[in-house]
Amino acid sequence: MNIVLIGYRCSGKTRVGRLLAGDLKRTFLDTDRLMEEKAGIPIHSYVSRYGWMDFRRVEREVTEEIASKDNSVIATGGGVVMDPENVMNLRRNGWVVWLAAGATVIRERMTQAQQEGRLRPPLSGSDPLEEIDSILRERTPVYERASDYRVWTDGWTPETIKQAIVMALPHVHTGGTGRTD
Repeated sequence: MNIVLIGYRCSGKTRVGRLLAGDLKRTFLDTDRLMEEKAGIPIHSYVSRYGWMDFRRVEREVTEEIASKDNSVIATGGGVVMDPENVMNLRRNGWVVWLAAGATVIRERMTQAQQEGRLRPPLSGSDPLEEIDSILRERTPVYERASDYRVWTDGWTPETIKQAIVMALPHVHTGGTGRTD
């Protein structure tokens, strides 16, 4: 079974995923990195050149491919859950953890990422920092439905988030519902 991390941009999926994979001796897979490898260019360049629709097509291909793997920690792109086929594929062999964060925290993390040169393409045509509230309103119910477990990441270190996930794992593997918040 895979551990699948979902959540909005800058919620900590990649960082926490690497920690989890290392501690649990699992393979770490990052859909964004795999897409960049497949495309041969950074995501922001791909989206600029080919658009979001084609990006989502490639994302679906990558998601289907990695969902069939086992014993992995998978960090997904923030919008992967907007495609029901992706969610179905990821849930088939995965325990889905939503790393939830508030708009203020996401805004701070995105600003820091931009200052470090890590570009994030706008989702709606407006500035990525300005669109956070509206995209979160749209995606929150989808993240909720897609997830088995939620961790609020505001004010938590990646190590603390990882520990919360690891502590919840025995519950999932002992026949519980897995749904805890």
